[in-house]
Amino acid sequence: MKTDEEIKELVRQKYSEIALQDKSINETSCCGSGGCSTEVYNIMNDDYTNLEGYNADADLGLGCGLPTQFALFKTGDTVIDLGSGAGNDCFIARAEVGEKGKVIGIDFTEAMISKARINAEKLGFNNVEFRQGDIENMPVTANAADVIVSNCVLNLVPNKNNVFKEIYRVLKPGGHFSISDVVLVGNLPDKLKDAAEMYAGCVSGAIQKGSYMELIQSNGFVNIQIQKQKPVIIPDDILAHYLSPVEIKSFRSGETGIFSISVFAEKPSQESCCKPGTGCC
Repeated sequence: MKTDEEIKELVRQKYSEIALQDKSINETSCCGSGGCSTEVYNIMNDDYTNLEGYNADADLGLGCGLPTQFALFKTGDTVIDLGSGAGNDCFIARAEVGEKGKVIGIDFTEAMISKARINAEKLGFNNVEFRQGDIENMPVTANAADVIVSNCVLNLVPNKNNVFKEIYRVLKPGGHFSISDVVLVGNLPDKLKDAAEMYAGCVSGAIQKGSYMELIQSNGFVNIQIQKQKPVIIPDDILAHYLSPVEIKSFRSGETGIFSISVFAEKPSQESCCKPGTGCC
């Protein structure tokens, strides 16, 4: 079993490769259709093209939802995007919060940060910035954000509890998040769980849906709701790299479900002395 640091390095290497590759490679595939594909990381992305602020250069097809569509931005908000990639969600958020708002993208892959900064410079945005860092230990002060968004990133992080603790710390009292992520119902076959490509592709790092929702609640968030849920279908040509035809048939007919969910939750406006994980005073 890989250590947390080994998993992070695996993810860093994969997403560095994605940042540096020719974008036209993804555009010529039929990823997202549930049909053929060559990479698991871009089979579940939603269509951003009709959202204000969309920038094609910043869309690498790596998401699993549209958290910005549900994020309830207000003009002047400070927004943080966790795992900001080439900047797509940041630019859409910027269109919502306006010139008086501020958008901060955090990503721990240097190549992604570089790509996002180039995109922001091309667009002439002076209220969008990108910081390299680990979302388990964000380079942001406490109580800084009105809204946090993230798109298909927390499933890549070994210690998801740490991320939710950080989200709670960084949100202002009364602030909220809208996060799209991948979760499981039932267990993956061991051959999928153990595949590095499936981890980097947002599948084998996913946890049970119930456990995911419990993590949010146990960290003190309120008004928790699933804004959208959709099944994730892994095409047979990808499964064939790991499973035999008989195993694929068994997987398809079994009870395991892979889902993309978009979750909303709020940090309470007034924190009690009984903070999450500390017990009561």
